[in-house]
Amino acid sequence: MIKSTDGGATWGNAKDLFTVRDGCAANEPSIGRCVMDGVAGARDDLMPSPSVDIANGAPSGTDATNRIVLTTVDQVALNNENVMFTTSTNGGSTWTSLRDVTRPGDRGYYTAPAISPDGREAWIVYNSFLENFKTSAEGTGNDRPLVGVVLHADVSSSGVGTFSEIHRGASGDARGSSQNNLAAEFLGDYVYAAATRTYGTAVWNDVRRAADCPAIDTARQDLHDEAVALGVRTADAEEPRGEASREQRGKKDQGEDAAMPAPQQDCPRNFGNSDIFGGSYANP
Repeated sequence: MIKSTDGGATWGNAKDLFTVRDGCAANEPSIGRCVMDGVAGARDDLMPSPSVDIANGAPSGTDATNRIVLTTVDQVALNNENVMFTTSTNGGSTWTSLRDVTRPGDRGYYTAPAISPDGREAWIVYNSFLENFKTSAEGTGNDRPLVGVVLHADVSSSGVGTFSEIHRGASGDARGSSQNNLAAEFLGDYVYAAATRTYGTAVWNDVRRAADCPAIDTARQDLHDEAVALGVRTADAEEPRGEASREQRGKKDQGEDAAMPAPQQDCPRNFGNSDIFGGSYANP
């Protein structure tokens, strides 16, 4: 944490708050990135990045409590990923101990908190995978269920209460998403929350409308197996934009493109259809 008390004109020294383990328990060799759900899965290298909100009394500031809320995701071990919550009432000088708010059976992924301007309502949204990491032996031909979850807790002078589940979205198969070169899934850290004095609102990654493409699954598995066998990356982490970037990719990458299926011909029409879903929820 780096703090300013004069509107950002000057800043203090950086201060460590907590130790949080990153989401790199599994690395996908074909793209050289940390992944969450299995072979050629969704990147999770940004998973532990903290997200914060403050009860600032907007718009006038008259009822501000200045309570800060923070969430992050801690990967204790593969298949043990927890959404963690903490709060501060003194400008970040001290914080409560990190609290695990993950619902049973969930593998926390990306998360964000919100607190109402008057500091009375706290909200959390997070994405969760519902099954364990799909190993190389299990391959890409397995469902990767992903869901969005919204939590709420009352806040009083004694602290933030117990979080309860307000909404659980429809599950979908993350294999139906795709980064630009098709070599892996793509689920960005598009998870945000906000709150008013009467309701909370949240958005999350959602793949309920995405369709799995078996031809892409096979190609992703082939890239993975080749990377393991050769000990080198076999695909770009993401496809560069622009003609100049394409020219720089070289013959090796052109061969990759030629080997990949053509989605419009070889896949269901909803392949790649990952969305941002969201909702607003009245204070309980």
